[in-house]
Order: sequence, then C-alpha cells, then structure tokens
Amino acid sequence: MLTYDVIVVGAGGAGMMAALSASEDKSLKVACISKVFPTRSHTGAAQGGINAAMGYRDSTDSPEKHFMDTVKGSDFLADQDAVEFFTSKMPEIISELDYYGVPFSRDGNGNIAQRPFGGASSPRTCYSADKTGHVILHSIYEQCLKNDVEFFDEWILLSLVVEDGNMTGIVVMDIKTGDILPMKAKSVVIASGGFGRTYWNRTTNAINMTGDGTAACFNAGIPLKDPEFVQFHPTGLASTGILLSEACRGEGGYLLNKDGERFMARYAPEKMELGPRDLVSRSIETEIKEGRGFGEGMNAYVLMDLRHLGKKKIMERLPQVRELAMEFEGVDMLEEPVPIRPSCHYMMGGIHVVDPQTLSTPIDGVHAAGECACVSLHGSNRLGGNSVADVVLFGKYAGIGAKETAHRRSFGSEVKLELETEAWKEKFKTIRNKKDGKNIVEIRNKMAQTMWDNVGIFRDEVEMKQALKDINQLINEYKDTFIGDPAVRYNMAFVNYVEIGNCLTLAKAIVMAAINRKESRGSHTRKDYPTRDDVNFLAHTLVHKKQDQYELEYIPVKITKYKPEERKY
Repeated sequence: MLTYDVIVVGAGGAGMMAALSASEDKSLKVACISKVFPTRSHTGAAQGGINAAMGYRDSTDSPEKHFMDTVKGSDFLADQDAVEFFTSKMPEIISELDYYGVPFSRDGNGNIAQRPFGGASSPRTCYSADKTGHVILHSIYEQCLKNDVEFFDEWILLSLVVEDGNMTGIVVMDIKTGDILPMKAKSVVIASGGFGRTYWNRTTNAINMTGDGTAACFNAGIPLKDPEFVQFHPTGLASTGILLSEACRGEGGYLLNKDGERFMARYAPEKMELGPRDLVSRSIETEIKEGRGFGEGMNAYVLMDLRHLGKKKIMERLPQVRELAMEFEGVDMLEEPVPIRPSCHYMMGGIHVVDPQTLSTPIDGVHAAGECACVSLHGSNRLGGNSVADVVLFGKYAGIGAKETAHRRSFGSEVKLELETEAWKEKFKTIRNKKDGKNIVEIRNKMAQTMWDNVGIFRDEVEMKQALKDINQLINEYKDTFIGDPAVRYNMAFVNYVEIGNCLTLAKAIVMAAINRKESRGSHTRKDYPTRDDVNFLAHTLVHKKQDQYELEYIPVKITKYKPEERKY
C-alpha cells in the first residue's frame, strides 16, 4: 500500500502550492496526484492576471481597497475574515512568485505591471502578457521538483475514505496501467479544480474539470457550500465557449451589439465594459434576448472589438487571445471584431472549508483549496484576477495546514480503505464487460442541455424544477450505463464514466440549492425573485449528502467591517 504523510490531489496552482508548502518540511513524505501532466493543469488556461494591491500603477491602492472591492463584488456573501486574510497576504505572495522566477510583465520603472480588471477600484491585476497562469504553473512545478515532491501523473481520484469520522486515505486509479490502489495518508489536500463541465459544451473549462475531488468529499460526508453560485464569463468564444480573457476588456476592448452600439452604457454607465462579470454576462444575454445580438438561439452572439488598440498593443499584451480567436472563430482581432457570448466559467461554491487559515474541512485530516473549495472568498460573484490569487495563496496555506495535521495525526485503520479499493476494482471489471445499457454520451449531453437551458444565467422555479426532474432521471439512467471499452490500460471511457458520475452528483446539488435560494444575488439571477433578500438569504447554503438523499441547511455569513448595501457600478 502506498503510504505518504501528505497527499495532494490535483497539480494546478493550488495543488502544487500546497505540495510545495508541505514539502518544505523535509521530515514529511509528500505526494501529488494529477489526471494530467502537472503543467497541463487548468491554472495554465488563466490568461488575464493575478490580483494584489502592490500599488505600482496606482499608489492609492491598498489591501483595504482590495478587501472592499472583493466584498462588494461578492454581493456581500463573502466571509469577510477570509477576504481580509487573503487581501492582506497577497502582496507578499506576488513577491514570493517573483522570487520563484515567474516572468511577470514589467512597467517602465521595472516594477511588475498591473492592469485594470472588472469590479476593481484600482488597476491591481499583475500579469505576464496573457499567459499568467501558464507561467506561474511552470515556475511552481520547478520548485516542487527541487523539493522532491513525488508526482503521480495520469492518476485519477476515485474516492476519499473516511472511517468513523476520520480520514484514512484515498482510492486512486493509475490510468496508464488500469491498476486501482489504496493510498494511506495522515493528511490530504483536495485541490482538484472546478466542475464547469456540468454544463459540458458551453464552458470555458478544460475537458477534465469534472469535480472529482469535490464529489469525493461530498460522498464522504463533507457538505458543499454555495453550489448554486455559478459564474458565467461574459466573453466565451461564440461557437466553442473557450475563454477570451478579461484582459481584452482590461486593455480597453469594446462590447458591441448588432447596431454597433457600446451597449454597456445602458447597464454600467460608469464602469462600462469593466463592470463585474455577473453584470456584464446578464447585459449580453439581455441584448441577445431583446433582439440586438447576431444570429439565433444557441448560436447567438455579440461582438468584442479590439481593433482600436492597435497591432503593437495586441501583439504585446494579448498574443494568445488573438491566436485563440483565429483558431476557433477564424477571426483575426487585428482586422475584425470577435463573436462572443457568456460561457460557464467558475464555481464560487465547493467543498465546505471551515478555517481560511488552515483550509481545514469538517472531517479531520482533509483540507481543500482552489476552485474545488469554498472558503468563501468570492461569495456569489468572483472578481476577475482573484482566482489565480486564490489558488496560490490558499494553496500555500492548505499545505501549511496539512503539514501541521500530518504531525498531529497518525495513520488510521486500513480496513475500509481495502474494502473500498476492492469495490472499485469490481466496478471497473463489471463496467468493462457490460455489453449494453444506457449511452454515457447521451446522458452527458442531456445533463449539459438541461443545465444550460434551466439553470443558466437567468433562472426561475418552473425551469429549475424541470432540471431537477431531468437530473434525477439521468442519475437513474447512469446506474445502467455501459462504456463499450473492455481495455484495462488507458481506459479513457471508464475515466469518462467516473467523471460524468461526479458531474451528475454535483449538478443535483447546484439545482437544489438554486431552487431553494429565493432571491437574486451575484451570479444567481431569479426572474421570479428579482431582488436581493438579506433578511432570509444573507447566509451560506450547505448541502449534505446522506446515502442518496440531499439535505439543505443555512449558516451565517461572517461580516466584520462592511455591512451589506446596494451594489451599484
């Protein structure tokens, strides 16, 4: 049996920062498992930048202003103790990344360059052209190798094992060989990324963002916090949903409707295109719905125009964005505007984290960080540039927390770990040899369609109840699915089967929490309850899973300095 003091699940920004922090203690054995090669993790897709109040471009900026912007952006649902901890620590994290060799873009004085981003009162987004996540990922990976972190690439988490309220380890599969194995640990950090693939086709998320760690925690008894808050990025490419970075608007791009009008003047006259993401997404969808977009139905779109920025600026600051538009839309932004439409982008909710400084969860030995977790830093709407910051900072502190936990705890019983491993081996054998049943691809596509149609940017009770009915039916159909691949090695059909199961588990939680929140707040916009209701819903949703039953409860938001007020831009 593989045995480690600390096991990190996920090798993106949060996972590798956690592994790096834990591995600074040379007495601990640290492992990091990942479905893909670490530098291919989804943090690498983060284009625009990372927020920190460095004050290089605006000397009046401060962690306090960053704190206030984040709370306002969250529509007052963020836990303010977590936000203050985050904003106060971010400047030193940027200095740390700089020390690790992250090649940040520089201003004329040689300081790290900063650009404006949506919902921010100062330009505080540090960046490296439009490849910020990519360069951070590579730099942290090098540091992990230097610290002898053991990487298990192309391994997938199957379940988190908890016996009598204590975490004892995880069950994993080596995709290359088809071996299913138990891994014993004193502490585990779940940093497996978001679960935007519940909306399958219309998402900026990579194909492997299926919430494996989040679902494993949920199945093991850790509640999900605020899963109803799904961020739709305003500028996904029209035909694929692939992200066109907020840096496009940060650098001065215009949003235009079919009448050539900069329509954001109607919705956010002061901030224009630099309004927060929930507001800009709703504005685009409203333009389309009211007939001022191009095309029809799922193919409708508006335009992002960057031509006025000029070739030099685009090539220097947005080279990757230009490549994406050319490859996936056949449009060169130097010469014509790019078709865009909102796309499911980010999950504000996730694994219930109870302490923002150790990233611990209700089950002893389990920590969680990054998009799979809910600290709650982002509340009901995340500001652009706060997610790369979130993964790096909270990843680091999850590693520190896991390190302390590993010294405090001893290895638990192996009984349930062995039983769970055998159960997964049996399931793998059964599903490989199954000759007929429900088609997994049809189940996946129906899930995506019902989530986009009924639990999208605009929501109401009738549509969401239909979604719940559909998802319940798909969960039942999933029990009788077949994958049509008998292979043991590299059985990607089985990996896909596990991932779709995780998506369905989480989709049901999203829908139930959304039905129950009878208000509009941040990214959660109800047509039937158009206003924010602080009397009844200034609270976090917790969804518990007990066998097949889902139960909801609410816990208070932690408010320290900023009392809720009307959110205007």
